[in-house]
Parts: sequence; C-alpha cells; structure tokens
Amino acid sequence: DYKASFFNIKSDGLTMNTRSIQFAIDYINKQGGGRLVFYVGRYLTGSIHLKSNVTLQLEEGAVLLGSTNPFDYDRIGNTALIHARDLENVGITGKGMIDGQGRALANNSIQYANAGLIEDILKYDRTRESIRPMVIYFYGCKNVNIKEIMLQNSACWLQTYERCKELVIDSITVNNVAFWNSDGIDVVDCDNVVITNNNINAADDGICLKSHNEKFYCNNILIENNIVRTSANGIKLGTAGKGGFKNIKIINNTVYNTYRSAIALQSVDGGFLEDIVVDGLKSTNTGNVIFLRLGERIAGKKSTLKRVLIKNVVADVPLGKADAGYDYEGPIEDLPRNISPIIIAGLPGQYIEDVTFSNFDISYPGGGSKFMAFVALDKLDNI
Repeated sequence: DYKASFFNIKSDGLTMNTRSIQFAIDYINKQGGGRLVFYVGRYLTGSIHLKSNVTLQLEEGAVLLGSTNPFDYDRIGNTALIHARDLENVGITGKGMIDGQGRALANNSIQYANAGLIEDILKYDRTRESIRPMVIYFYGCKNVNIKEIMLQNSACWLQTYERCKELVIDSITVNNVAFWNSDGIDVVDCDNVVITNNNINAADDGICLKSHNEKFYCNNILIENNIVRTSANGIKLGTAGKGGFKNIKIINNTVYNTYRSAIALQSVDGGFLEDIVVDGLKSTNTGNVIFLRLGERIAGKKSTLKRVLIKNVVADVPLGKADAGYDYEGPIEDLPRNISPIIIAGLPGQYIEDVTFSNFDISYPGGGSKFMAFVALDKLDNI
C-alpha cells in the first residue's frame, strides 16, 4: 500500500491534487502495482488516469471530490473524472466516497457555453452529454473490481464500462440525482460481468446494459441482489443495441419508487437480445413492471428479441406517479405511466419470440377514466 500523503496529496478539499494523484498512480505502476490509499479527508482533483495493477482505495471518511471547473477534465472521447483505457487489474475500492459535484459542474458548463468558452447548442437548456464529465469511464479493461465505494453526484452518466472483461461491481452505493442523464451503472459491450449487492438511487436508468457497436455485444452478465430506485427504468437492456445482448441473468432484485419500468428489454437498433432470465423480482410502487420492445429505430436495421424467461415476480403498480418528489423526477404526462403493468410490443411482421412468464403476483389499481378506456379503433396506434 502507498499512502496518498506520501505523494503530498492534500486532504483539505481546496488544493487541486490532479498532478500529485497522477504522479502517485504512475509511480505505483512503475513499481509493479499496488493500492493508492486515501485516508480521512477531502481530496479535490480533475481528470486522473489509472494504470495497470493500480487500485484506488478510499478508506471510510475519505472523499475524492471532482472539480467543478469543466476545463479540469480531459476530453479523450468520453470525459470523466477517473479514466482507464486498455488496462489490466485495476479497481476502485473501500468504504469512502467519490463525489462528482455534478450539479455545480453541469451548471458551470452551461455558463461557459453561454459565454462561448464551450461549443454547445444548449439543446434542452443543458450541455450535451459528451460535454458533462462522468465520474468513471473504463474502456477495454480486463479484471476490474469496483467494490464497497459510494459514488454520487455525476454531471451525467455516473460510471460507464465499455468493452471490458471480467468486471465485478459489488456492494457499492450510488446516489446520482445531481443532474439530467444521471444513470447509476452503464455496461457497454462487456463480457463476463457480475453486478451484485448494490444499492442505487438514480435520476435516470439504474442499471443499464448497452451495445454501441454492431461488432460487439454484452455477454454473460449476472445482475443479482441489487436494490434500485430511479426516475427512469430500474434494470434496462437497450435501447442502444447495435450489437446485442446474450446470456443475461437478472436474479433476486428489488426495484421501488421507479417512474418507468422495473425491467425493460428493448431491441431497436438492429442487434439481438436473447437468452435472458429474470428470476426473482420485487417491484414496489413502480409505473410498469415488465416492458419488452422490438423496434426499428435505424431504418433497415432489423432487431430480434427472443428466448426470454421471467418468473417469480411480485409487484405493485401505483395509481399515481411513482417517483413524485424526487430530484429530477420523470415528466408529468397526459396518460399515466402505469396504463399497463406489462407491455410486450413488436412490429408488424417482426415478432418477439419464445417468451415465458411464470409465477407472477401483480397488484394493479385500475381506476382509468373514460378518456383512457374508450379509444376509437383508428386511434389505437397512439396508445
């Protein structure tokens, strides 16, 4: 182990430690690897880049603070506080915290865009996702361990792992409601992933698997024993699905106070989604329990969705808005999110195949108005 203080890394929450932390990581890597240990204190930094065989260990009471200045972040593809690219044996562990200070960071990026210092059209009155830094972005890494840490307040997606292998995310706490597009965990085109025992509160999707490249796909992923609360979907596969998803097990998870769906399986970008098992789901106060969607978002790109088993589900769907009162809650809509507790939607001539539901217990309030119930046949496409 290497103490952060050995490298003159300051814990006052005011000193910018980017260079000192990066020097420490580089040094530990050159010595063959080890842990850079942060003890009680607040450590301010901009973008840092991990190296192979180096783990960041944050002890209880240690807080790694992301700078609120957008120019303190490197823009290498995706911008983030902690980068790792094409590495082996890396991790972030311990009972400390990483705080992205995302609301202040995002608001500063808007101010800089208005001043012409950042180029952005400010669609939706906010800078685009690629401008706002994540807390963690790992690409092409092998043997990754993210354990016990608390992660919070990203300006965008909190943590993204793309084309990684042998990834473990276990027993972490996520509180990511600082700004828009605030997912909890994003896994993109990864192989052999374990996501277990995590507690997630997110303004956007809680646990989201994606596929950004038609040559790659998410494979052999276990999502088990997680507790998720979001203002979007609890556990979602898609919608980004250019390659696909295969051999995904979603076991004994709890989703509560969630605006959209507890489980969303969406294949719309020309990829495949197959061999999915959901076994053991407790969904409480969630707008929709199961959502299966086959689409053609990219013209001419036909997707598939097949071989899905969902069993042992206990759920209650509320009469009202499930996430009311949370920061960055979902929008208020003309029709309620809970118009149907389960939706399976394909396309004409393009079908979802081989889906099995078993042992469901759903409490659903009903109470629809005549406006919702009496829909003319020529208006069914609007539902």
